[in-house]
Amino acid sequence: MRHGETPTTGTVLPGRAPGLHLSDRGRVQAEQVAERLAGLPVDAIYSSPLERACETARPTAASIGLEVNADAGLIECDFGEWTGAVLAELAGLPQWQTVQHSPSAFRFPNGESFVQMQARMVGTLEVLWTAHAGGVVVCFSHADPIKAAVAHALGTHLDLFQRIVISPGSVSVISYVEGLAPAVLMVNSTLEPLNGLRAS
Repeated sequence: MRHGETPTTGTVLPGRAPGLHLSDRGRVQAEQVAERLAGLPVDAIYSSPLERACETARPTAASIGLEVNADAGLIECDFGEWTGAVLAELAGLPQWQTVQHSPSAFRFPNGESFVQMQARMVGTLEVLWTAHAGGVVVCFSHADPIKAAVAHALGTHLDLFQRIVISPGSVSVISYVEGLAPAVLMVNSTLEPLNGLRAS
């Protein structure tokens, strides 16, 4: 699950900066995620330690009766010096083209590379599914790490991962079975009406 909306979603690159909480809409999305997961036999719930992810996880945990386990492997990419930058301003930088079209070649200034982020996220998911083999594990994370995990499971090169959309409050599902390649069962499932699917 990607965390719900925050007051800066779509306008600022918050990264790992502390103190960013869900907006009113984000809290509604968190409740909707809990409702969608009702009745699912969940073995464990893990979350990025950032507030917006933990806040999204709490309604699900309360509904299912499990604790939220913070896992640093699910945290947002470290955007380094770009943390807190306005997206519209970053889009004017020449490096932004690399971020969009050749992310495997990019490392955020004094931060993490996309390759490192993907390796961290994929490694974390492998540890979690191994620990709960045959069960259902619910993880709350952030757009780029989820996109990177989905791209890996699809066998898609990291340079193409920007083509994957992971919306706030969305559900994506990957099936892991020992000895088999991962299977992507669902990507970016939301409760948004289909009439919103139009060219922007």
